[in-house]
Amino acid sequence: MISWWRGRRLRVRLTLLYAGLFLVSGSTLLWLTYLITAQALDQQFIAGVSRIMSPPPDVLVQRPGVEAVKFVGDVDNRAENVLSQMVRSSLLVLIVVGAGALVIGYVVADRALRPLDRVTDTAQRLSESTLHERIAMRGPPDEVKRLADTFDAMLDRLHRVFEGQRRFIANASHELRTPLAINRTVLEVSLEEPAASADLRALARALLGTNARYERLIEGLLLLAQSEQDLTARRPVDLEQVVRVVLEQIDLQSRKRPLTLHQDLRPALVDGDPLFLERCVFNLLENATKYNVRDGEIWLALRQEGEAAVITVENTGSAVPPYEVDDLFEPFSRMQGDRVRSYK
Repeated sequence: MISWWRGRRLRVRLTLLYAGLFLVSGSTLLWLTYLITAQALDQQFIAGVSRIMSPPPDVLVQRPGVEAVKFVGDVDNRAENVLSQMVRSSLLVLIVVGAGALVIGYVVADRALRPLDRVTDTAQRLSESTLHERIAMRGPPDEVKRLADTFDAMLDRLHRVFEGQRRFIANASHELRTPLAINRTVLEVSLEEPAASADLRALARALLGTNARYERLIEGLLLLAQSEQDLTARRPVDLEQVVRVVLEQIDLQSRKRPLTLHQDLRPALVDGDPLFLERCVFNLLENATKYNVRDGEIWLALRQEGEAAVITVENTGSAVPPYEVDDLFEPFSRMQGDRVRSYK
């Protein structure tokens, strides 16, 4: 019973509570009315019988006849009938009025909770791009308006925090990418220099590779900062095409590591952001390539299951202990060589 009660909506609970209180109050009033009426009838009945059975002193006293006894019994029966009729009529009126109280109670509860619906609707619509919306409730300074004003104040604070984060990401992107772009340009110009020696060209290529890794690291950090927020725009993405694009990038990076790749790619559509999906697939395949044995193997499978796309990546690298698998999904976590957290 308690679980059923807690599972009902607040409107239904308030309506049932109002109706229950009304029925209890009405039943109590009906019972008290019945007792008072019955007592009053008894008193009137006793007084009437006393006058009939006790004549004045100047009247000759006679023994009560059969007619007097029948009259008294008839009066008693009529009193009981009156009480019974009153109870039936009162119960009927109580049921009708109780049904009306049930409807009125639901209307009152609906009007009382309607401001809370505005708060709920606003909270459900909120995202990073709609933090400017406010409830702006008008009315007396009651509990509901205080709740709405507090919610608006919280949205103001969240909006300022997200704006600060957005500005930080933009500034960090500019400040970090600009020096790397300059370094890449200088190194590329050095490679095009006809007078450059073989050693200088080898060094420039090595530095270009290091610079490219730093660029990818910064891009990944910025994507991670953005991915902590919900996606505001989703569109259908062909995940098979994304995987094939990533495979071309992985092939360019893994030429020095002889690995055998087994592919089982099937068409799969998913709603999301293509850039984030590409980064996710890239990280999976990069880890499968990096944390593998020489002459190892990689198994890559992609399939559609209902409305979801499932991608599976396996390799012949070292196995991760089961109790450490969940930690690998934390940011900046990898098997070894990590400055934040390492697993060996």
